[in-house]
Amino acid sequence: MNNIICAQHITKRYTGHTALDDVSVEIPTGSVYGLLGPNGAGKTTLIRVINRIIVPDEGQVIFDGKPITQQDIYRIGYLPEERGLYKKMKVGEHAVFLARLKGLSRYEALVRLKEWFTRFGIEDWWDKKVEDLSKGMAQKVQFIVTVLHQPRLLIFDEPFSGFDPINADLLKQEILRLRDNGATVIFSTHNMASVEEICDHITLINKSKNILSGRVDEIRHSYGNNIFAIQYRGNQDAFKNIEGSCSILEREYDQFSGLTSARIHIENDNDVRSVIAAINESVELRSFSEIIPSMNNIFIRAVNGNLK
Repeated sequence: MNNIICAQHITKRYTGHTALDDVSVEIPTGSVYGLLGPNGAGKTTLIRVINRIIVPDEGQVIFDGKPITQQDIYRIGYLPEERGLYKKMKVGEHAVFLARLKGLSRYEALVRLKEWFTRFGIEDWWDKKVEDLSKGMAQKVQFIVTVLHQPRLLIFDEPFSGFDPINADLLKQEILRLRDNGATVIFSTHNMASVEEICDHITLINKSKNILSGRVDEIRHSYGNNIFAIQYRGNQDAFKNIEGSCSILEREYDQFSGLTSARIHIENDNDVRSVIAAINESVELRSFSEIIPSMNNIFIRAVNGNLK
């Protein structure tokens, strides 16, 4: 897969503080890429380096196969965490103004903005003042003007901050739609549920270093603990024939269904098939599935240095 962004060995220092320490990331073209990490880890600094707002002390950014230039910025849409609109301007007038800054003609800006305002359900706010917008409404407007010029790369810093669940879901669906239409999306977030729902790849930055990168599904599977959920009908005493191969962590009987639910730990991957066979011989096995850790769990383990 081609990479639209390759940030190579990026280091950025400030007086008495190293914001990024030899960080490298590769952003596949056409993906939704999550930048994760606790506050102050270096996520926003990396975003600003990629977007040429600041220059790294060491390393370089490759955009679409070539060292990034100032002209490439016109192919990037950036929505920073610190947002702001001119409060006394009318919403539509302000949106057109920002769209013109991105190279669109007034006519083209109007056509695209009307379509987006309708999609986001804010068309009635076109002639109202920005200061009358709620925080969520203002964020919708800023999201729209970020994507309006149809850039190849979109960068969102904490895009779900301040949104209620309904509008956060609307934003997620729009991000996926933009990806499906050919855009690559990078966003930083603390919302781990959003990461699992829409991210293809992630990088976890902690204490200025890249400590984990990869596909979300592969990371979740690779950091599982060989814990499995089972459901069965039968006498639990029959489990004696698997002692030594696995340990039962917890067990609960449901009198209504007559089924027992349990969590078991299988130490050795090579024993999984034999354990399944042994359980199936002893009881009526109804389900057997691996418990995959959530990104939230992996995030906490990684930041605390417990990712093994």
